[in-house]
Amino acid sequence: MPARVTTLKELAAQLDLSITTVSRALAGHQQIALKTRERVTEAARQAGYVPNTAARTLVSGRSGFVGMVLPIRGPNLVDSFLGEFVTGLGEGLVSHGTDLILAAAAQGQSELSVLRHVVESGRADGVVVTRIAEVDERLAYLRQRNFPFVAHGRLLDTDFAYNWLDTDGAHAFGEAFDMLYDLGHRHFGLVTIAEPMTFRHLRQDGLAAAIARRGDPSVRLDVATAPRFDRGARIQAINRLLHAVERPTAIVALFDELALSVMEEAARAGLTIPRDLSVIGFDNIVASAYAPPGLTTFDASIRQCAREIGEMLLTIIGGRPAAPLTRLIRPTLVSRASHGPALTGKN
Repeated sequence: MPARVTTLKELAAQLDLSITTVSRALAGHQQIALKTRERVTEAARQAGYVPNTAARTLVSGRSGFVGMVLPIRGPNLVDSFLGEFVTGLGEGLVSHGTDLILAAAAQGQSELSVLRHVVESGRADGVVVTRIAEVDERLAYLRQRNFPFVAHGRLLDTDFAYNWLDTDGAHAFGEAFDMLYDLGHRHFGLVTIAEPMTFRHLRQDGLAAAIARRGDPSVRLDVATAPRFDRGARIQAINRLLHAVERPTAIVALFDELALSVMEEAARAGLTIPRDLSVIGFDNIVASAYAPPGLTTFDASIRQCAREIGEMLLTIIGGRPAAPLTRLIRPTLVSRASHGPALTGKN
């Protein structure tokens, strides 16, 4: 076992490397060869050396942290989606020697004000932005500041050049419709949210495009909309679909939490899934596999996407690529037991 070291100078001497090389290796600089970075990191671990963050910041001009703002809008600090996302992001960053700062935006407090504080305090070298809105002031601010960031999601305005990673919800919703149509369904329901989020538009547009491609006048679509974090309004909207004189035989939900609410309310209404009603969600959160009879959904690879976003951001911080980094991931259908053929004679 190597002797315990307490200073960067001692660690550098033990490795027969310059202090600058060791400092940059511990900070994950891409200019340092991967083998050297791995050697330095392993030696530091074995010797019990913990870098002095303040000193490292003075030397490198970087904090070694990446920031993310968590808005507190519902009863829980982190929902199922964000829980998986934050876990993946943290995993992706820590594997490169960078830590994640989470800054909470309290109810009634704008995310932009919290984001400004994270950026202007110098606490983070870059930030990750989630749940992109139709007009997103956070991205406009970061672009104007020329501050490194990656968005999980896309703007509707394609003239705005920025770094993003997204899942192709439009394709998934088109695929969901085609599958249900081929099973004989003609009366569809869509459960969505009222908030002006771009993922809502993209998924709904994918569904509308798939309907239009069929050119079948017998296809009918009923839409139930409610504020995302208003459970009472959500339940009312879902029940308007389920208790209509002519109810849908298949419902596609914007994301899994809405789909699970549909399944719960359907059970209360005495409907059997999938005999009486087919339900499809999006995200493949953990609960979707256990809610009887098992929710058919699309796996958005939340955790893996977050890891990749972390790696993209570190690349941007380290080298500032000439062109924005972008990636569109196609979700995978996870076929469980919540969808099936339409009953003959059903609307």
